[in-house]
Amino acid sequence: MSGNSSSAKSLTSDRTPSHTRRPLQKVPSPKKQKRRKSQAFQEAVTGYFFLAPALILLGVFLLYPMGAAFYYSFTDFYILKPDDISWIGLENFTYILQDAEFRQAFWNTVYFSVIVVPVQLAVALVLALLINKKIRFRVFFRTAFFSPVVMSLVVVSILWTFMYNPNEGLINQLLGLVGIQPQPFLTSPDQAMNSIIVMSVWQGAGFQMMIFLSGLQNIPNHLYEAADIDGASSWQKFLHVTLPGLKNIALFIFITISIAAFKLLVQPMIMTQGGPLGSTKSLVYHIYETGFNYRDVGYASAMAVVFTVIVLVITIVQRVLVREERG
Repeated sequence: MSGNSSSAKSLTSDRTPSHTRRPLQKVPSPKKQKRRKSQAFQEAVTGYFFLAPALILLGVFLLYPMGAAFYYSFTDFYILKPDDISWIGLENFTYILQDAEFRQAFWNTVYFSVIVVPVQLAVALVLALLINKKIRFRVFFRTAFFSPVVMSLVVVSILWTFMYNPNEGLINQLLGLVGIQPQPFLTSPDQAMNSIIVMSVWQGAGFQMMIFLSGLQNIPNHLYEAADIDGASSWQKFLHVTLPGLKNIALFIFITISIAAFKLLVQPMIMTQGGPLGSTKSLVYHIYETGFNYRDVGYASAMAVVFTVIVLVITIVQRVLVREERG
């Protein structure tokens, strides 16, 4: 009987679930703990060592200028008198509300952004739809449409300045072939900003075209096949298949174009110098002109702070709208 009882106990012990047995946890020795801490410290030091060049560049060229601009915005810093700086508080920001040139530059920037963002978005989408089709010389057209993006914006601005020349420009010569009188373009307050918008759309649409093209190629073909079976037209397939498939990409492009449009600087600087009559002076160009041409760094810094706040607010609003759309 005793043998049977001992065998029964062994069977029950063998049938005990393994997860109920608690393995013994070995406590590392103090030497091992010290070695692990030393190894973790060495890995952290190595990581920061590799990050150091990027952090230094970030601090020197981004964080320090931002902090300096914020500080100088409360002073009357004049670049020709670097030793004569006085703290004037909110005087620069108060003057912004009374500055007619600031208001004009702000509304010029808003006008440029409101026009160029949807137009460039639409042109990029149309080009992507054309390139996505199986047509002859598709690679050539893709390269031709994208080539303005890789060109320097300064070079493009100079090129289009010659093309917009009222007397000998290529565009006016082409217009003369169809019986249209020469146009003033950059020399007219009514046409100068629109001329810059046309050039900006031509220069930047190729980049957004490639992004749209990648989105079009990721839309499943079976969706179009199902639409064909249901008898959908090309327009219906575009509305109910293509556009929903490009929704997230379109929102991303919309945000990037908006931010780039508010940073308008090179085109008016090279093509019109802010004229005629200030019709093409953007907010960034006005800040540059005040700080470097008029040497009023304090007031230029105040405008830069206000501009940063404006762009930040626009970015936050766009992100909230995008989040609601995705929700």
